[in-house]
Amino acid sequence: MSERRDMERIAELVPHGSRVLDLGCGTGELLEYLQKHRGCSGYGIEIDDANVLACTQRGVNVIQLNLEEGLAIFEDQSFDVVLQLETLQHLRNTEAMLRETARVGRLGIVSFPNFAHWPNRLRVAFGRMPVTRTLPYEWYDTPNIRVGTYADFEVLARKNGLTVLDSFGVQKGRPVRRLPNLLASVAVFKFSRG
Repeated sequence: MSERRDMERIAELVPHGSRVLDLGCGTGELLEYLQKHRGCSGYGIEIDDANVLACTQRGVNVIQLNLEEGLAIFEDQSFDVVLQLETLQHLRNTEAMLRETARVGRLGIVSFPNFAHWPNRLRVAFGRMPVTRTLPYEWYDTPNIRVGTYADFEVLARKNGLTVLDSFGVQKGRPVRRLPNLLASVAVFKFSRG
């Protein structure tokens, strides 16, 4: 399953034994995986009631919180790693949450659908918004507030004084390091404060 391989690729970026904060953790699948396979501990942040329950049932520590309100409950550098996977595109204040990620964690890892992936470009060239595995909604019912590209995030990271430690695209569970802005449906960045 491609989604499982995507999760494993991202888990490889998290150092063994890390204290992790997963923003928008969903059902807690990644945190559970990190606990079992990488010796990590930590918390998930989730707003959805059903997902909070699923996390609890998995044995994942979860805090119900709206990310739009920020991370003021956490001290600077409270975590080794802060994950923000498939979350940035849903937030109104993306830049502020990115800065909060860098403040709360020694390392940040983000992933998001890469709107510049070639099938998306082709669909737009033919006058339609793309509908793909990573962008599965029609333009009128998408939970994504914004779309971004691999190249856009590089600019945003520099603007906010972040140092990109590693970056790559993911396509069908495989890392894409050559031309990721064009050839990958998902962008992944690991960064720290500059």
